[in-house]
Amino acid sequence: MLEGLRKPAELIFIVVGLLSYGCPLQAIVHVFELDERTVALWRDRAGQQCQRVHHAVVQQCQLTLTHVQADEIRIKGKKGILWMGLAMEVSSRLWLAGIVQHSRDHLLADRLLQGVRRCASGVSQLLICVDGWASYPNAILRAFVQHVKEGIQPSPGQMQVWPHLLIGQVIKTQKKHRLVSVKHTLLRGDEQGLEQCLEQSKGGTQINTAYIERFNGTIRERLASLTRKCRHANRHLEPFQWGMYVIGCTYNLCWPHHQLGQTPAVVAGLTDHAWSIKEVLTYKVTPQLLAGIRELQSQVVAQSPDEGNTSKEKKERASKYYLILLKLKQEKERMLSNGH
Repeated sequence: MLEGLRKPAELIFIVVGLLSYGCPLQAIVHVFELDERTVALWRDRAGQQCQRVHHAVVQQCQLTLTHVQADEIRIKGKKGILWMGLAMEVSSRLWLAGIVQHSRDHLLADRLLQGVRRCASGVSQLLICVDGWASYPNAILRAFVQHVKEGIQPSPGQMQVWPHLLIGQVIKTQKKHRLVSVKHTLLRGDEQGLEQCLEQSKGGTQINTAYIERFNGTIRERLASLTRKCRHANRHLEPFQWGMYVIGCTYNLCWPHHQLGQTPAVVAGLTDHAWSIKEVLTYKVTPQLLAGIRELQSQVVAQSPDEGNTSKEKKERASKYYLILLKLKQEKERMLSNGH
């Protein structure tokens, strides 16, 4: 990140630390007598470095996930609406994945859940809690699949969803900007598995999205372009994306969580100490991981949701899974009522 920069490295570390805690760009420009374009360049380069660090430290360590929550933030910019999808692991408060794009469609949910899947070590009992957006259950089923070995030579097309995957949904109803009701629904899995996941992760006593909503509040508080109007960041997607990586990476590695007493990365077992901003910005990623990051970025560009060329056949195939889950839920409730 420091390659080619002429300013002192310590000044760059201070500026990036201030940006990661929500200091406005204009305040940094005024106090340190820097050019606005210089600070914006440091922010973008720090975000790219944090993306590499996040991929190397979090997504390559193969965690045993138990309880994951996902949600999205609506961003109002000068040139339209943007959407930021976020996912975190509840027990360690570790930020797992984040996506920023112009449209809120199934590709946003697919990219977000695929990022969560890259963090998982393998098949395990996993609870994923989301809100009432219909694209989430389909994306979860598409992301968490495994090869089925039947016979001596398994076919590459034989896939099945994780057998112990649980999907919880929270639907909030508002009237005149006031919360009227909250509905908690278990779309996939059984009540016993739900209780085990909640108890193991200490994530409450019922299906909820409280932890990811608190993290959304942290992002809104620390990403200055989300809390106030600005002349540059609200016009483009990239400042939101790189700002998200700066805040998410430093949240995981640098700042101790007030409830846990340690950084989320230490609680998750990814590191044994809290990193400094200098360690994050000078961390060296191996060429193999860099090649993997470039490949993921090329895949994202290839299936960009902004082109709007999603076929009707794909939409119908995606909605089928959600209807199946609802039908299974209704049959389970009917059997329980007949039993009583």
